[in-house]
Amino acid sequence: MAGDEVYNRIAMLRAERGVSRRQLAEALGVHYQTVGYLERGEYSPSLYLALKLAEYFEVSVEVVFSTKPFPRISA
Repeated sequence: MAGDEVYNRIAMLRAERGVSRRQLAEALGVHYQTVGYLERGEYSPSLYLALKLAEYFEVSVEVVFSTKPFPRISA
């Protein structure tokens, strides 16, 4: 549907773990630019890729992706 937006915390999770886009891309088997597109919300991942991202960060899919904006952590 038009206007459907998926929000993510990929950049935050990468930063917390000190992982570069290139390192994450290599672990997932995608091009590093794909990680940038995902982070900016310019590309919605397949279910498989969403599950691989969650698995990589050892969190549930809901920690990485949401249909609503994530609340701000700091003021």
